[in-house]
Amino acid sequence: MSLLSTPPRVITVGAGLLDEALRAQAVRTVPVSWRPPLPGTAEALAKVLADPRRQAANELAVGRLTSARPYLVGVRRASEVLEAGTFLHAGPPITWERASGPMRGALIGAMLLEGLLEGQAGDEHDAGRRLAAGEIALRPCHEHAAVGPMAGVVSPSMWLFEVRDDEHGGTAYCSLNEGLGKVLRYGAYGPEVLERLRWMDAVLGPALKATLERTGPLDLRSLIAQALQMGDELHNRNRAATSLLLRELAPAVVEAVPGHAAEVLRFINGNDHFFLNLAMAAAKVSTDAARDVPGSSLVVAMARNGTDFGVQVSGLGGRWFTGPAGVPDGLYLGTYGPDDANPDIGDSTITETSGLGGFAMAASPAIVRFVGGEVSDAVRATRSMYEITLAEHPAYQIPGLGFRGTPVGIDVTLVARTGLLPVVNTGIAGRVAGTGQVGAGLVKPPVEAFTAALLALAEQAMSTTT
Repeated sequence: MSLLSTPPRVITVGAGLLDEALRAQAVRTVPVSWRPPLPGTAEALAKVLADPRRQAANELAVGRLTSARPYLVGVRRASEVLEAGTFLHAGPPITWERASGPMRGALIGAMLLEGLLEGQAGDEHDAGRRLAAGEIALRPCHEHAAVGPMAGVVSPSMWLFEVRDDEHGGTAYCSLNEGLGKVLRYGAYGPEVLERLRWMDAVLGPALKATLERTGPLDLRSLIAQALQMGDELHNRNRAATSLLLRELAPAVVEAVPGHAAEVLRFINGNDHFFLNLAMAAAKVSTDAARDVPGSSLVVAMARNGTDFGVQVSGLGGRWFTGPAGVPDGLYLGTYGPDDANPDIGDSTITETSGLGGFAMAASPAIVRFVGGEVSDAVRATRSMYEITLAEHPAYQIPGLGFRGTPVGIDVTLVARTGLLPVVNTGIAGRVAGTGQVGAGLVKPPVEAFTAALLALAEQAMSTTT
């Protein structure tokens, strides 16, 4: 009877035009945000949602991710953790023939650094011949408990941060950050790039190793939590985190390497992105804790190699599901423009996978100056990510949202049901080998990667029930 005696309220679903038309007639409405599932996924989505393992599996997986306690425990040479004759790279597996310009440039630079090429003249041809012949094996960082920014190339003489999960026991590695501009990770390999890398090899790496032997393990989860409350999002803005790290390291650097302390501290202080690589390793060891839970639809890795964008899912082991990497939309340096940009590249999307980066942009209003847009866009991006994630991070909180935890735990089924794709902010590499960084912005992952993962989950669910 209340329907007859009270003013009507209409639930509107889908197109906003219907809601607006009713409101214009003074009808009270209750708008419901709804989108159709991704095209071609309805049947697979039904099978995965019916999997009796899924809810408990996802609770276990996201619980492991959010309870991880990453600590920086040391700095090691890559040769200690790499197979002989192997280079690591960012993203899913790639061959030289399919490698993009910045990936090729970084591989050339690494070969020069290791003394595998005689000079720069004709290096690309010689490098291509040798890499195509399999003289140097190319392996994804992710398959060796590592992550690498942009091209992500790691060769034996490079130094790596070693991060250990004090809760679950895992270990992850990431290279040391070179700074911005013409750097190896963006595909540059000129004399200034190699000179900096050789200094990092001879001075920075040994200095950090000696420093950490004095400080003992550093709690990265705590530093990241503090940095979020100081305006970082830990992907494209790491100024606060780098400052916090510098405060922790400075006294021990002076004690451990007094002869090099000034240059080491000056280098870290002059590089606002120095902490990025630590954030990546912390994110990697956290998401790795959530791997290999049967029935889980939780995404444990998103990564790009400059050609492909790939994802890995907890319940599907080490399988990669890929689609074409897109070109970021953002701000460009100097006279560079979209025609100079390479498709998206790097393992740094591990930050988004762990609830940081694009997922935490609401904590970092200043990030819009770097990637474009307005402050409201950053807040809107973070809010939208709660729709495709399984939890809110208990330690990583956003002051501007009332200290709400960052959205964490991307669920393939929620991506398919809502049609929303993960928000990713990123640097932009020049498409021509040797160019370096040309800008920064936002990029959309390819739908195909998530659709393929969902279809594989559906196939697995059916084989399990039968």
